[in-house]
Amino acid sequence: MLSLQDVEDAAAIVYAAMPPTPQYAWPLLARRTGCEVWVKHENHTPTGAFKVRGGLVYMDRLKREQPAVAGVISATRGNHGQSIALAAARTGIAATIVVPLGNSVEKNAAMRAFGAELVEAGHDFDSARETAMRLAGERGLAMVPSFHRDLVCGVATYALELFRTAPSLDTVYVPIGLGSGICGVIAVRDALGLSTRVVGVVSTEAPAYALSFAAGKVVATNSADTMADGMAVRGPDAEALNMILKGADRIVQVSDNEVMAAMRAYYEDTHQLTEGAGAASLAALMQERERQAGKRVGLVLSGGNIDRPLYLRALADG
Repeated sequence: MLSLQDVEDAAAIVYAAMPPTPQYAWPLLARRTGCEVWVKHENHTPTGAFKVRGGLVYMDRLKREQPAVAGVISATRGNHGQSIALAAARTGIAATIVVPLGNSVEKNAAMRAFGAELVEAGHDFDSARETAMRLAGERGLAMVPSFHRDLVCGVATYALELFRTAPSLDTVYVPIGLGSGICGVIAVRDALGLSTRVVGVVSTEAPAYALSFAAGKVVATNSADTMADGMAVRGPDAEALNMILKGADRIVQVSDNEVMAAMRAYYEDTHQLTEGAGAASLAALMQERERQAGKRVGLVLSGGNIDRPLYLRALADG
């Protein structure tokens, strides 16, 4: 687990590249959900998602410990790749990013714009990760995992901002991809000695973490076919699951239709652009509206990177 000093040290690295993001209590969301809602706006980072914080911390350590590293490689559906691309460029290290075939056109363009070489391979994130590991060996590149202590420490800085700024929260809902976000929230909650319940959110079409949480061990799935690509993971990370088992209250599953309804709600009530995973926390709260009546709830809006055609479809489906 991380100490408060660990997160404070990471914050110094993060704030050299970006300011803290805001957290707002939106009155129309409160009216919609029947509770006080504080939204942590990680769609306001330089990459449009929370992952940039972890990338900055990871690459800072790598540059100090391996100044002669030939380059880095990683796999992603987009936000992790953007974070590594931006952070690598800041430290003068070349980055190669592997994405699955048919990945988000606009996320791919953003990664290239941050200076990364993009490789398209495999049918989903897990298969792209296998390709990245192979290329790391062939090209002599340092493999950047999608879950690592540095990444958790970096993204934990948004939780520190949220808990220190918002009034005492009864519950915080956090979307789960491979788990760095929710693990960061749990670590900061515990370091501050708070009683806030932390609830994970996954897609019904990518329920590996929910199944694993229920079983108390890693349970992989055969597919992760969801429009919320930030949650499209087939195989949980064992270290992340261990932290989630110890620190999360429960995991809620939300359907693609519920996610798109939450995307519309964010647009109508706050005029914020959200990607699928970014809207998942609100989708979970809307599902648990009666349970949270009259309480104070935090929502992690983890990112706003979504292709225009998909966003238009989400808005129109209502």
